[in-house]
Amino acid sequence: MAAEASENLMPIVSKLFCSSSLTAFVVRRRPHAINGGGLVVTDCSLQKVAFRVDGCGVLGAKGELVVRDGDGSSVLYINKKQGIIEAMSSCSKWNGHVMEVDGVKEKIFRLIDSKPFFARCNATKIYIEPKRINNKEYCFEVIGSFPQRNCIITAPKGIIVAQVGLKEMNGSKDLYSVVVHPGFDQAFVIGVIAILDYLNGESTAC
Repeated sequence: MAAEASENLMPIVSKLFCSSSLTAFVVRRRPHAINGGGLVVTDCSLQKVAFRVDGCGVLGAKGELVVRDGDGSSVLYINKKQGIIEAMSSCSKWNGHVMEVDGVKEKIFRLIDSKPFFARCNATKIYIEPKRINNKEYCFEVIGSFPQRNCIITAPKGIIVAQVGLKEMNGSKDLYSVVVHPGFDQAFVIGVIAILDYLNGESTAC
């Protein structure tokens, strides 16, 4: 049974962040006045920190994000592609990296989001590096409205990876839930959430 469970895991950042069971998190936005903004991700009891996200207010550079684990170690580096060509493009493009042992950053995914004034403004797609999944391009998609805290991240064939929703009995968009389905990489999901937060001018942006 253990071998079968391992085969069903889909690590993107690391298999350490994959669980064989449904996992629910609570995401809290840090105010810009406190540590420069960002996100804190805890378990449902709000007692154990699973991830932290440092935004540009902390890092001091626009278009850069860092996802850290509960111990504060950096697990995912995210940056927005810059330059004149990107500024004129109809899409915002982001890259996610992990740090290799030799200190080299290896790109593991790219997120492409259509800018609001273009027709496909709701299209947000995330492509995994082909060599990560059987040498084939693998595409996730964000469906729904992140600003309203009502969206899902899907894998090919409509498989649900994660769901974002308002936390029950709260109603504030500063505190919301993220449920990650079995087998999928939780650090990767939080990385996508961090980019969505930035794209919508929320806590990770500055």
